[in-house]
This record gives sequence, C-alpha cells and structure tokens, in this order.
Amino acid sequence: MPNSSIISSGKTTNEAIENGLKKLNVSRNMVNIKVLESEDKRSFFSILAPRVVKVELTLKDSNQNIEQERKTEKSHTSSIKKEYKPVTAEQLEESESALTDFLDKFLKLIGDNIEYKINKNEYSLEVIINGEEAGFLIGYRGENLYAFQSILSTIANKNSNEKVRVLLDICGYKEKREKTLQDLALKVSKTVEKSKKPVTLEPMQAYERKIIHSALQNSNKVKTESIGEEPRRRVVISLK
Repeated sequence: MPNSSIISSGKTTNEAIENGLKKLNVSRNMVNIKVLESEDKRSFFSILAPRVVKVELTLKDSNQNIEQERKTEKSHTSSIKKEYKPVTAEQLEESESALTDFLDKFLKLIGDNIEYKINKNEYSLEVIINGEEAGFLIGYRGENLYAFQSILSTIANKNSNEKVRVLLDICGYKEKREKTLQDLALKVSKTVEKSKKPVTLEPMQAYERKIIHSALQNSNKVKTESIGEEPRRRVVISLK
C-alpha cells in the first residue's frame, strides 16, 4: 500500500468510507477518517446536482494496527467466555443425549468404520470423530468441519435453557492445522527477511490468524497485522 492517505467519494458518508477501504484493502479500524464534504452541507444552488460526499482515509501507524488486532482477538476470546457460562450437569447430559441420538443415526449413513466419543467439561461438549470414511467431513481448510460443528451446536441447544458450547474435531484435524499454520508462519517470515517484501496470506478464520500472530509475536525481525473484512480477513507478515 504505497499511499498512506487517500480521498474517496460516494453518495453517502458510509459509501465514501467503504469505497476508500476497498481501495486500501484494509478494515475500518486501521484508518483515521476525516469527512471533507458532508451530505448535510448542500446549498440551495447545488440541490439539483448529484450528491457527493468526500472523505479522507489515513492509515494508522502499524503499531496501532497490531495493537488493534490484539484487542480484536482478545475481545473475541472474551465474548466467548461471556457467551458460554458453566452449565448444570443435567443440561450437559440432555445435550449429550441429543447429540448421541443424532450421531448414531447420521454416521451410520456415511459408513461402518466411523466412531466417535463425546468429552464433557463444565460448560462444553467436545465431539471427536475418527475413521477412514470421515475425512470428507473436514472439507477444504476445515469448511465442512465448522459447518458440521454449527449443526451439532444447534442440536445440542435446541431444547436448552442454558448455552452449551460444542466443539468438533475430526481425525485430529485441528491439531494438524495448528502445526501447519505454525510452520507456515516461520517459513513465510524467512521469505520476508530475504526478500524484504511483505507477504499477505490467504483469508483465515480468527482462531487461525491468532495462531499466526502467536507464532511470530516474539520475532525481532518481522511483524504481523490483519487486513480486510470477515470472512476474507488476512494476515500480512512484513519486516519490522
């Protein structure tokens, strides 16, 4: 991003800001916004002219952006803790029973060599599925896995008065993915050191971006920041 400041226009203030964010390929929390021409400032003689609002977007200091990303990830973690509170043993048993009924029927439709188990703690149920025929449930970059996790969460909470968190892992995918991302972070950081140029990674979910940030947070040579909007938010690795 060669320009640290641009002027963008639109029919409304929000439209002007969004147009500018697209040009810079950043999220709103990464820029300072100054309205140059508001939609409210229109004279009698300009009332027939097309409405144009102009704003100036200036990129914040990179350290500010990194701190903002950390606050975002921290806020995401805090929101999970607030949303999921300890639930009663009775509720966990009811939710576990609902999941068991569903999985017993569903997994039989997929194949005979699939097994699962459900682990419990005070506020969540962890479903672990294994088997040669279970691989397709993971999908590309875990897309199917997280969609299936959402379905299981809906089933577990269908008749629940308490919020039960449901976590799903299939064939150890999450642990393997974490190791892959850690290796990727280190490999890309070396490429950045040699080329002196930043590298933008593919879009990732928040927890995956957090793995990248954590893997390089103690580096003396490179830094990380996130750009873009969900669900296409990406991590950029660059020299300090």
